[in-house]
Amino acid sequence: MKISSLQENLKQGLFLVNHVAGKNLNLPILNNILIEARDGNIKLIATNLEIGIVSTIRGKIEEEGSYTVDSKIISDFIFLLPNKKIDLKQKENSLFIEAENNRTKISGQGAEEFPLIPSIEKRDFYSVNIQEFKKALSQVVFAVANSETRVELSGVLFNFSKDKLILVATDSYRLAEKKVLLKKESSKEEKAAIVPAKTIQEIIRVLSNLKDGDSESEDEIKFYITENQIMFSIDPTELVSRLIEGQYPDYKQIIPGLGKTNIIANKNELIRAVKIASLFSKTGINDVNLDFPKGKNRIVVSSASGQSGENITEVEAMVDGDDNGVVLNYRYLLEGLNSVEGEGVKIEVIDGNTPCLIKPEKDDGYLYVIMPIKQ
Repeated sequence: MKISSLQENLKQGLFLVNHVAGKNLNLPILNNILIEARDGNIKLIATNLEIGIVSTIRGKIEEEGSYTVDSKIISDFIFLLPNKKIDLKQKENSLFIEAENNRTKISGQGAEEFPLIPSIEKRDFYSVNIQEFKKALSQVVFAVANSETRVELSGVLFNFSKDKLILVATDSYRLAEKKVLLKKESSKEEKAAIVPAKTIQEIIRVLSNLKDGDSESEDEIKFYITENQIMFSIDPTELVSRLIEGQYPDYKQIIPGLGKTNIIANKNELIRAVKIASLFSKTGINDVNLDFPKGKNRIVVSSASGQSGENITEVEAMVDGDDNGVVLNYRYLLEGLNSVEGEGVKIEVIDGNTPCLIKPEKDDGYLYVIMPIKQ
């Protein structure tokens, strides 16, 4: 193998893939990045057997071939070089690198032992806007369950319908749902898949590091799904992940119906009041009280603890309906409020024992449900 590329191209490609290669004691080659030059394409490839990522970079191929080198060494080294042309040549058990006034030899391993990245047929796909998808992921991923006892809750549900993608995450204490419009050319077939949270975090990382002009398909991300795998394609990068097996719970049954009390408030003022109240919540319970007195047009946010004291903060709001109140975990409440876009937030409450619904004042397909702390 003999190739050349600009440092900037190598650096960007390595940055996208090296996070997937990790410290694997049982299979050391998984700590390597595969450099593959074939059919006019230079590809940088990494896998941890659950996630595989391929980034195609610009460059010149003089001799085709493939070779693997330690991801940390090659990445750290390339990052330190100036943005000039870099020549890479594989000879015997080493990768020789020449860059301006630098001559380097990095030991590596043959590509024969490197696991194959599963290939998914690029036929039927779904497609959404990259920026909308990235924003949607950040609005739901925090609600994924950390526990492995219910494995189906340790991922985000991707529900593809005829014209939209619905993303759902829950840990059984709270639930987040976001709807994103599919592009017109997307498949009309309805499909559902549970994508592991680790894959979601990796996709967010890839999307966050895309620069203008990186994606040849401009503003879209494509999804290709098989029975047990999903591929995210953002030209020139592809990420393949296994799917979580199992049935996602019927989450719609916990979304409350019409509230008996409906409140509209300024999101930032409410966040500030909840943060103040959190200082006086009971350790380990994280409880704050939200009371909605009838006809008062305000939310009374309060908390009390034998150790730290007590606090009451009033927030102006439009309150319509019954005299009502609910006790919530302030951490869950703040995460939900921070995920709501816009200045206004809408809260719907049935009673203190029923899930509380939070959504933007102007509906944008997002909702967040929190289970109350029962007294």
